[in-house]
Amino acid sequence: MKTYKGLVSSDWNECLAPTGPFDPIAFIYTELKEELDTIFKNYTSNLIPLSVAVSEIVKLLPQPFTIEQMDAYLDECFTIYKGVVDMIDVLAANDILFMINTTGAQGFFQRIMNKKLIPSVPFVAANPFIKFTGIETDQRFPFLVQETSDKGTNTESVMKKFMIEPSKVVVIGDSGGDGPHFRWGASVGAFLIGSMTKVSLKNFCVKNNVVLDNCFGVVYSEKESRDVLREQTFDFRELGAFIVNRLS
Repeated sequence: MKTYKGLVSSDWNECLAPTGPFDPIAFIYTELKEELDTIFKNYTSNLIPLSVAVSEIVKLLPQPFTIEQMDAYLDECFTIYKGVVDMIDVLAANDILFMINTTGAQGFFQRIMNKKLIPSVPFVAANPFIKFTGIETDQRFPFLVQETSDKGTNTESVMKKFMIEPSKVVVIGDSGGDGPHFRWGASVGAFLIGSMTKVSLKNFCVKNNVVLDNCFGVVYSEKESRDVLREQTFDFRELGAFIVNRLS
């Protein structure tokens, strides 16, 4: 079994990419965008469980989401923050295991890795509300995120599998939906990084006595509107270098 110096377990949407987990659906079914945005805000603010959010979304879909629909979205709209691919590559080059741990759809990550839009990371923990043929035998997708609390369980499973000490684990997230992951991380002594940090994450941390160790990118204040253009000025190669130095 390969030995790693550390583990980075990161959220994806509005954390490594400026997009949301339900954007592919909103792209195909534009009439659903307002409802999807409301559902997204409700679970990232911990007002409803993720399972309830997903159930509501599945009910909105007139039919199962297809590969062709996902690819149409990706061909037109796929984007990530500056330097994210380089960050993933530099972590791998320094023997730091990187996993995506997100409420986004398995099918989204199946397709972006199939289309080589990002490197093929070792593990993707995601939600199965959209998934495509082959997911059952794909060794990159052994974990699910069906509730936000599953993120900590997933990270702990990988940490133990590769015998990585908690002090060598980095957790990255942006919103209150990552709060349970951060609470788990704080309980074991992981290093906690807010990326494009939303007020909902800060509020969760205050309420649960969790201290963020570092923040990267925009740190939003109360009533401050999201500024995607400002978010896109930050280069994640800097975060990658910081993490390599931290875990070396």
